[in-house]
Amino acid sequence: MPERSTLGSPAAQGAPGAGAVRALVVVYAVFALAAGARATVQLSTRFDEAPVAYLLSAFAAAVYVVATVGLARGGGRGRRTALVAITVELVGVLAIGTLSLIDPAAFPDETVWSAFGRGYYFVPLVLPVLGLLLLSRRPAAQNPPKSPPPKSPPPKSPPPNSPPPE
Repeated sequence: MPERSTLGSPAAQGAPGAGAVRALVVVYAVFALAAGARATVQLSTRFDEAPVAYLLSAFAAAVYVVATVGLARGGGRGRRTALVAITVELVGVLAIGTLSLIDPAAFPDETVWSAFGRGYYFVPLVLPVLGLLLLSRRPAAQNPPKSPPPKSPPPKSPPPNSPPPE
């Protein structure tokens, strides 16, 4: 039987939304790998064809890596890191998606975020929305409100002076 410490604390295992966070970590890791591999091939073989598009794919991969690490790490810092990365991702998907539809000539080749992630079945558009929803509801589920510290009893008065023993 494995040691209890290798499984994590019981609260972390049974925490509401823990399965959803794990699933999100896996999806972000897959997208980090996919976008990173795509950008690496594009940048190393066809950089001159569409440098902006390929650099944006590399940027998307970096954002996915940061989001993956933040979500996997958890805790306050991990959550803040994931929140910033996922917000940047959503802004990027919306901006690049809109620009790629308005001015297709500016993007001679697709990025991960072109046309709101059409090449990835719109997962790049849905993923940050799910991530932000999950991050916005998890604090209340995992961190119950802190009760104020217990009040300490008033200091005791010193014992009365007793006569010395004879």
